[in-house]
Amino acid sequence: MFLGMLNPNFVLLYVADPLKSAAFYAELLGQKPVEAQKTFALFALESGLSLGLWLKDDVLPTPTRDIGGSELCIAVESAERVNQLHDAWAERTIPIAQRPTAMDFGHTFVALDPDGHRLRIFAPNDK
Repeated sequence: MFLGMLNPNFVLLYVADPLKSAAFYAELLGQKPVEAQKTFALFALESGLSLGLWLKDDVLPTPTRDIGGSELCIAVESAERVNQLHDAWAERTIPIAQRPTAMDFGHTFVALDPDGHRLRIFAPNDK
């Protein structure tokens, strides 16, 4: 039975240390979390998306995979901005998994958070 359209607005990443991850994302996003505890941290983003960082050992039911297998994507306005962010993040010694690259969907790079979750920055191709 179709129950209407759903609009996902909350992403949870399972992390080893929510306070450490919250500090990482606070610097990355340029804002403080609205909640930060030993077991959970929460960011309320301007886009309307909420980003939760949940202590992996407290997640129920227990995840069947290791942490670090997710990708958070952030669209930016231009390939130049992609390159600027790459350079700034690399300078901060944030691990880079993929240097700026032209792909079929646009110009992109991939960095890693403290738990190995991928952070994809991209400027979509004009279509």
